[in-house]
Amino acid sequence: MKHRVCAVCGAKLKKNGFTSAGRQRWRCTSCGGSSVVRYSTDRADLEAFLGWLLGKETMRSMPGGGRGFRRRTERFWRIWPMPECVDEVHRVVFVDGIYLARDLVVLIARSEGHVLSWHMARAETKAAWSALLSKIAPPEMVVTDGGSGFAGAVAEVWPQTMVQRCLWHAFSQVNRHTTSRPRLRAGIELRGLAVDLMHVETLREAEQWRDRFMEWCAFWSDFLEEKTYVDGRAEYTHERLRAARRGLATLLNRDLLFTYLRPELAAEAPMPRHNNHSESTNRQLRDLMRNHQGMPLDHRIKAVYWWCYMHTEHPLPPDLILERMPTDDDIDVLKAIYGPKASGRFRMRFRRKEPRVDIFPLAGPDVEIRNLTTPLSR
Repeated sequence: MKHRVCAVCGAKLKKNGFTSAGRQRWRCTSCGGSSVVRYSTDRADLEAFLGWLLGKETMRSMPGGGRGFRRRTERFWRIWPMPECVDEVHRVVFVDGIYLARDLVVLIARSEGHVLSWHMARAETKAAWSALLSKIAPPEMVVTDGGSGFAGAVAEVWPQTMVQRCLWHAFSQVNRHTTSRPRLRAGIELRGLAVDLMHVETLREAEQWRDRFMEWCAFWSDFLEEKTYVDGRAEYTHERLRAARRGLATLLNRDLLFTYLRPELAAEAPMPRHNNHSESTNRQLRDLMRNHQGMPLDHRIKAVYWWCYMHTEHPLPPDLILERMPTDDDIDVLKAIYGPKASGRFRMRFRRKEPRVDIFPLAGPDVEIRNLTTPLSR
């Protein structure tokens, strides 16, 4: 049996009758102090909540259909697990976003080993990406799938960081236009070039691939200029092939395809060319949503936040999480102070049958709410 110790001197306690409320009274054998030992189940309840949320068990499989579990853990849905600023410089950072609703995306940045930071926004805009990147020390290279607004954000926040476009996404963009079984000779050759793109290993092979692509563009230029009249209006006959060509040409012009081969980056160790780590994160988050189907939107958002936080490098123990992480009440106070004038553009209403969700810059550069230990006040 675990001994009770005095909070003042640390000596052993012994039983000393009961209080008027019927609770056990304890007396210190050293200093003589009298006290009542209070027990808290918060730590155990939070561990059980996270074990359920990040696992595959359903509430239906719990005793009583999980009603007791819901009562014990309901308060944890009010917590916002927030990221901390990352001062450590990583060689490579992978970024991507996962949409939880039509107008709600959680942008996530991670290293090869763990999640670094995350940010909730209405869309993948420059401002949203800037808010995410501003909380992370600039890496040597960032791998992205080419989301809208990212190019402007990385140029502004991480001007010295080199950008690598995920080659799998570059191939997928071409494959989407040509299909996996193109019928035209031009489409077959272009898709073959996209397949070969994912197997470029050296700068010499990169130069050869670039020459092959330029030869393809020159050979099929007249073919891609053909037009067809539809309802009296001229349209390009092979618009899908033109779009595929345009996508690869844009990446080449912006020098985003072969960043991983640059000698100054690859001298220490090979650099990644794919965004596989972010895709793995998104797959696990979709599995989480599938395991707990039926969660309301605010629960889905916080489920993503909990998953990201528990996959950071050093998550706090449950006791400190309950002490330091902000809650819905803290966010309401911040919205009351900053919301009406400063964050009107973050407010939205989802389509029918979705609850109203106010997107607030929870961890923006001008509002610091991490490690809250006292109630906020005006």
